[in-house]
Amino acid sequence: MQAEAGPGAADPHARAGLTRTVLRSEMLLVLALSLGASGVSALISFIGSVTRPGGLKDQAATLNASAAPGRPWLDLAWQLFGIATALVPVALVAHFLMREGEGLRTLGFDRTRPWSDLARGAVIAAVIGSTGIAFYLAARGLGFNLTVVPEALPGVWWKFPVLILSAAENAIVEEVIVVGYLLRRLGQLGWSPGAALAASSVLRGSYHLYQGIGGFIGNMVMGVVFVWLYRRWGRVGPLVAAHTLLDIGAFVGYALLAGKVDWLPTA
Repeated sequence: MQAEAGPGAADPHARAGLTRTVLRSEMLLVLALSLGASGVSALISFIGSVTRPGGLKDQAATLNASAAPGRPWLDLAWQLFGIATALVPVALVAHFLMREGEGLRTLGFDRTRPWSDLARGAVIAAVIGSTGIAFYLAARGLGFNLTVVPEALPGVWWKFPVLILSAAENAIVEEVIVVGYLLRRLGQLGWSPGAALAASSVLRGSYHLYQGIGGFIGNMVMGVVFVWLYRRWGRVGPLVAAHTLLDIGAFVGYALLAGKVDWLPTA
């Protein structure tokens, strides 16, 4: 039986020119342009954090920060530019899959089951969101995590739309590449299902390492769950929906609650 390659996977030797060497090089290039590079960046950031005086919980990692303080329209342009360019590796994945006569639909990222994907995603988000907050607070309290500041945008009219777009961008990039695409390619390269699951979950944890050990472990566990669900449903659509809802909750929730509730850490 062929190793796990994700729904719709094709034998690479059946496609002209798609040798294992080509597929391996393609996969490494996609990761180097996206989340693989983010993993290296997060590792460097983590090393810098643990070598500074004081505990991790006294340091902060800020997301969605202003790119042009005091210049709202220029800031908006930078925010939209950053979101758009972050999606380019997903477009590259779509291109590579189309070369095989497939597309993102083979990963289950399409509009054929929007309500089913959303419903499943909402259930996942509800379960993971509640446990995730508790785990983050515990990890920070034990000194394993930095204080995560999900947003630091100015209070302008485009703040919440940009946070929602940023949440969707994060979800699309991570679930399409780290789950659907990576599992497909690793399966085509002969990796066992268990090894592919480990690679996907460790990669997910790695680019969250900037948050601390808690961020690494928590996201690695989430990666295991997401791979299991992908293999069960054959679609990344529900995972994209869940991840989007989780990040909207984190970004928008922080913007609305920071400084107003005692249990939410702020920088």
